[in-house]
Amino acid sequence: MDAKLFSDRSLKFSGTSLLALLAVGLSVGTLIFDWQAGYLAALGISMSLPLCLCAVVTAGLGYWAVPLLQALKTGQFIREDGPQTHLKKAGTPTMGGLFFVPVGVFVALIWSCLTVGVQELAPVMAVSIVTLAYGTIGWVDDWQVIRLRSNKGISPRMKLGLQIGLGVLFCTWLAISQPAGITTISLPFNLALPLGLLFWPLAVFVVVAESNATNLTDGLDGLAAGTCAIALVGLGAIVAPASPSLMIFCACMSGSCLGFLVHNRNKASVFMGDTGSLALGGALSAVGLLSNNLWALFILSGIFFVEAISVIAQVSYYKATKGPDGIGKRLFKMSPFHNHLELSGWSETQIVGVFYLINGVLALLGLVLH
Repeated sequence: MDAKLFSDRSLKFSGTSLLALLAVGLSVGTLIFDWQAGYLAALGISMSLPLCLCAVVTAGLGYWAVPLLQALKTGQFIREDGPQTHLKKAGTPTMGGLFFVPVGVFVALIWSCLTVGVQELAPVMAVSIVTLAYGTIGWVDDWQVIRLRSNKGISPRMKLGLQIGLGVLFCTWLAISQPAGITTISLPFNLALPLGLLFWPLAVFVVVAESNATNLTDGLDGLAAGTCAIALVGLGAIVAPASPSLMIFCACMSGSCLGFLVHNRNKASVFMGDTGSLALGGALSAVGLLSNNLWALFILSGIFFVEAISVIAQVSYYKATKGPDGIGKRLFKMSPFHNHLELSGWSETQIVGVFYLINGVLALLGLVLH
């Protein structure tokens, strides 16, 4: 991708216009899906209704939660080695995941119970627990940042250990509760890849990698919330035939992200923090694994994958080219990749808008190929 391609003023967005376009796109997309799937007549089992409800509730709740976070002095600390334009964001309240993640989880549980039935509640309960557990890890990290008044939270080793531990617990539950066929990955064109015992280390890796990738994507106003909202809608449409309850969960989480964007769009009045980004990664990976849609999850997570790979490549290349003076070369001006684009002349809203568009295409591609 040429960083100069969109650096002129021909593609100038505002945070509000991006939010409006995303809201219309997700609403129309879910309505079309409901119509084609025959869900409009049922009213209860749908994607569009829970998405809209969670969006409205989260947006309204934010008008109370954001001032509360400000009063609690949960201001974000900005790393000094990041883009200099981000320094002006210091003090913006973080931990926004505390109010938008529970909305999606709570509405999903209630909606699924009322429409699908208690007997189908187990999958939603499982992915909800994973979502809240990863959100809790993020909250501990965010709290440490605020308490210590620095941009460093809990140690990377402890954070990774907690993520792996939760991933192992979730995968253990999968092994006990799900049929043996879950270890066979479904591929496009009716192909399948039987992994057997190799599936389980891969599954733990997916949970940990997805949560970290969404966390790395959360670097610009509205970027993580919008791309996750799109990915969740795409994943919800894919899992709908086999698991309407997981579809409802995805729709609710997507709606919560959309409502959060009312306050997180450029210029953001609140950040989701690790509390939100880790929870969203946990939600996506848990649904992908439980529904046996790892290939579709990989496609839908294309943006997150690029962001994570850019960090790995940057660090690896720097270490590999380090000279006697201890200084190495860089592949990018800065990682993750959205920072490279920003330092190359893109505005925040241009990056966010293009990433939304790419993720929308990936969602459609996932639907076609699943």
